[in-house]
Amino acid sequence: MIRNHLFIIIGEEHYNPLGAIRSLGMAGIHPVYIAVRGKSEVASKSRYVKENICVADIREAYSVLTERFSGQKEKPFVITTDDDIQSLLDEHYEELKKDFIFFNAGSTGQITKYMDKKAILDLAEKHGLNVLKTTVVKNGDIPDNTEYPVITKSISPNIGGWKADVHICSNRDELKEAYKNIKSPLVLLQRFIEKKNEYCLDGFSINRGKKMFVPTVSIYNYTIRGYYSPYMTVYPFTDKKMKQALTGMLSEIGFEGIFSIEFLIDEDGTYYFTEINFRNSTWSYIAAKLGMPIPVLWAEAMLSGEISEGWYRPVPDHYTAMVEPIDYAKRVEEGRISPADWLIDFKMTDCPFYLDADDPEPFYEMVRNWRKLG
Repeated sequence: MIRNHLFIIIGEEHYNPLGAIRSLGMAGIHPVYIAVRGKSEVASKSRYVKENICVADIREAYSVLTERFSGQKEKPFVITTDDDIQSLLDEHYEELKKDFIFFNAGSTGQITKYMDKKAILDLAEKHGLNVLKTTVVKNGDIPDNTEYPVITKSISPNIGGWKADVHICSNRDELKEAYKNIKSPLVLLQRFIEKKNEYCLDGFSINRGKKMFVPTVSIYNYTIRGYYSPYMTVYPFTDKKMKQALTGMLSEIGFEGIFSIEFLIDEDGTYYFTEINFRNSTWSYIAAKLGMPIPVLWAEAMLSGEISEGWYRPVPDHYTAMVEPIDYAKRVEEGRISPADWLIDFKMTDCPFYLDADDPEPFYEMVRNWRKLG
């Protein structure tokens, strides 16, 4: 019984851990939240939090986890919402496995290995998925055969400036200029395409990746060049060929945990694999609102070793989700839509990520910090 186990969520204050907290809370489970300081205390304001522990960084979070929660009668479930803390737990797999049930791949460093963007792209290509041409170079290097436009990325989410390292370059001069701001010592140069859309899967895998559960797929209602969209429509996952390829990848990695998997959709309808995030995603909360709480079902599956087809619930037509402050900033403040039209979309949204009548304080905290979070 998962209710005999403590649940611990670790991650920076953000609406990502808020969604995981609510996913558990709606099922009657009140987690401990080890909160790394962020822009605003939105997640820790949730009424579903059993205990909130604020820490300065991931090292302190790890210390709290091991010093306070090791040695429980029933192993606590640990849910990570950031790449850096997930990588840290992965580095300490052998020390943690006796005391916790957490996202893992069966050996130390295995998840971190595939956080390397080139490694995961090569694995995707091996399993038959389309990938965009990619080269890894030292910061500042420009190969003579570079085909423009390219998009630059840090080789790993744990290295460099993450989003600050993302630049779209149409020629050599623009790439040289971008290098002045890129922090990662190794840079991924990838063919850039003007995407028609993105295709984002949220779910989990168990049994060393051999079984996977994907309740929802999100497709954006508008696209932003080089950025994700905070307003989306949700669908069930029905692509059997893609599921087979992804199961093959997760099985080769040996991953047991919650994930999000992303594809770009080209103008001609071709799907290009881009990445796997080996931790809870911001969009996973949508599944909970539809009666498929990913953190709860992952925990049940980890104990039983089984995934039930009965867990799947229908996804209504035109089901939408919105990150309220970011969507307002991107559409209203940048002139894409009027405030009145935005308000209509907001009121019609099925799954806002902050607003929840049963858990109102995070929304009020977001409103008080609107500019920080937009």
